[in-house]
Amino acid sequence: MKLGDGVEQSIHCVAVLSGLSAGGVLSAAALAEFHGVSTSYLLKHLQALSGAGILETVPGPKGGYRLAKKPEDISLLDIVLAVEGPTPAFRCSEIRQRGPNPLPQRYFTKPCQIAAAMLRAERAYRAELASTSIADILAELSADDDGGIAARGCAFMEMHERKAAR
Repeated sequence: MKLGDGVEQSIHCVAVLSGLSAGGVLSAAALAEFHGVSTSYLLKHLQALSGAGILETVPGPKGGYRLAKKPEDISLLDIVLAVEGPTPAFRCSEIRQRGPNPLPQRYFTKPCQIAAAMLRAERAYRAELASTSIADILAELSADDDGGIAARGCAFMEMHERKAAR
């Protein structure tokens, strides 16, 4: 399974936005600059995150994005579903019923064993993502950081965070 680049960018943006002070926002351009990605491509994903209720959009010249929920209330699955949509990674098209000399329908009363195995894997994958919050990711990062990552983030926030009314 391959998730699009937008998933990685979205997770990182949500993590960065969790470091905003009360009433603070970051513009899409600032988030794109921090991660070295295209602003126009990132905007599409930020809008999807806003539409899913993960981010809040603040309009105006001092506007930008901030979390709409607490980091502990945002799972990785929430972000993946917002960006990629709810469609499962594997979609069975019943090719076993095609081709030359097709078998009668009585051979296909049970779901395809391959589709069933892929569905079990999808459930396990989604359960793991659902059980991991942005707060969990940040706690792991903090435990591994010697201070360099935090210093980079703080310096960036100091330069780019905007104050907007709540």
